Amino acid sequence: MIERVYRQTRKAKILERVIVATDDQRIYQAVEGFGGEVEMTSSSHESGTDRVAEVASRLDMAANGVVVNIQGDAPLLRPATVNELVKPLLDDPTLPISTASYRIRNPKEISNPNVVKVAVDKSGFALYFSRSPIPYIRDGTSRPTLFKHLGIYAYRREFLLNFAKLARSPLEITEGLEQLRALENGYRIKVVQSKYDSPEVNTPQDLEKIRKTFLHPRAL
Repeated sequence: MIERVYRQTRKAKILERVIVATDDQRIYQAVEGFGGEVEMTSSSHESGTDRVAEVASRLDMAANGVVVNIQGDAPLLRPATVNELVKPLLDDPTLPISTASYRIRNPKEISNPNVVKVAVDKSGFALYFSRSPIPYIRDGTSRPTLFKHLGIYAYRREFLLNFAKLARSPLEITEGLEQLRALENGYRIKVVQSKYDSPEVNTPQDLEKIRKTFLHPRAL
């Protein structure tokens, strides 16, 4: 799965370099085995963002350079989604962080806590992320468009390193969502509405669905 994500990520022309960050020797050896670039990190990190920050701190790059965090459990990631994600930070040098969303089409995903939902303002900035359905449909008749969060991020290097120094926040701990640490500390997160879904593998059932999808050529 990691090899698949790695190779899909390498296809994103906007990226200069792709590095797998891990604290697991098995993953390290697997990445070396297929010729990928990999770095070991501390095993004490509470989130993927903290792990990426450790590797970013070692890189020789500008403070306003862009670092992209792509999780290794999304084998159907489209390179175009990575390009969509990074573009806002290239267009606006004041933006510290961006992420991606996708319109929910499967009603079962609305109540699935493994599918994180996101609500945004009129300018496309995140209002909140939750494992619960948001917005709540109070009258039972409204049919708002709901969006799920795709777990990829682009950060300014300086923001990323400062973010990793912040204490875990109450909402982050409650929901188990690292991006809430940014919102609770007053940072604005630009949310790009992607044209493509990027389902994650969180359960054995998810893995089986992904395996079936791989049998369909158009999914690749």
